[in-house]
Amino acid sequence: MVIFSISVWTIYACSPVKDDVVNEPEEVFGCMDSLAFNYNSLATVDDGSCEYLGCTDSQAVNFDPLATLDDGSCVPAVENPAGWTLIWNDEFNADSIDSGKWNHENWWPGYVNNELQSYSDDPSNSFVEEGNLHIVVKKEMPFDLNNPAYNSARLNTAGKGDWVYGRFEIKARLPQGKGLWPAIWMMPTYSVYGSWPTSGEIDIMEMLGHETDRIYGTIHYGNHYPDKSDTGTSYRLSEGDFSADFHIFALEWEEGKIRWYVDDTPYLTATNWFTVGGDWPAPFDQEFHIILNVALGGDWPGNPDQTTILPQTMLVDYVRVYQK
Repeated sequence: MVIFSISVWTIYACSPVKDDVVNEPEEVFGCMDSLAFNYNSLATVDDGSCEYLGCTDSQAVNFDPLATLDDGSCVPAVENPAGWTLIWNDEFNADSIDSGKWNHENWWPGYVNNELQSYSDDPSNSFVEEGNLHIVVKKEMPFDLNNPAYNSARLNTAGKGDWVYGRFEIKARLPQGKGLWPAIWMMPTYSVYGSWPTSGEIDIMEMLGHETDRIYGTIHYGNHYPDKSDTGTSYRLSEGDFSADFHIFALEWEEGKIRWYVDDTPYLTATNWFTVGGDWPAPFDQEFHIILNVALGGDWPGNPDQTTILPQTMLVDYVRVYQK
């Protein structure tokens, strides 16, 4: 027998080692300007598509030549008060409340003044519709006579709109009914001179819902609570009422002087005040912010009664701030 021995060799072909392949990052085209409406944080190549919100009407006092998309903020030149320059405004022409301009406050019933309502950011209590801000006071549980749970909204511009001096102009239509207490007013952003009222309060407009032809303008100041002081008066319409039509409530605040107007009719000027926290013209020489709210019940208006119909709404057409 012949035995053959066969060796099988397996030959492996060795490929040369290649350098690691470095993939170039994919270019992302888009708007790279963080101030633009359509800013794309992932963009690596600006494609010239940036859009900017603003007033695009060249005839408006706040025309923005850089704006490509109109945001509904235009103020007609004919509505600009002589001698004043518009510096901040909200015309409420957007689809929602501008969180870049407004804060919601959240309070429980009885937090101040023995008021009955809670304040929340619930969209049923505050929203923008048809060019107006709606602040709605209503009953959360209307069929529970023992606990109807009144609620409303309170908005402010603190940290987003704070001013020393200026003209503050608000066009609004007010709610009505016993116990209703709509207010357009200002508080100090920083209590430089101490707790209320030593750092001041400026009430541009307050109304009692059972007296719809009269509004009030007031400032609060003086010693530590309850030893407080105030200056103010009321303005009464010769005909009509503030719940039937829109009216313009304005306040002009300059160093050492504050003036109140309704529909450009002046009705109060204050030049004399004080605070234990500082020298005149303190406390009205610091930054204040705007507050819009509708309260229900409390020490001043009293509680609602069987004649009070809810819900009730304060409509705000615009808020404008001017300076010289």
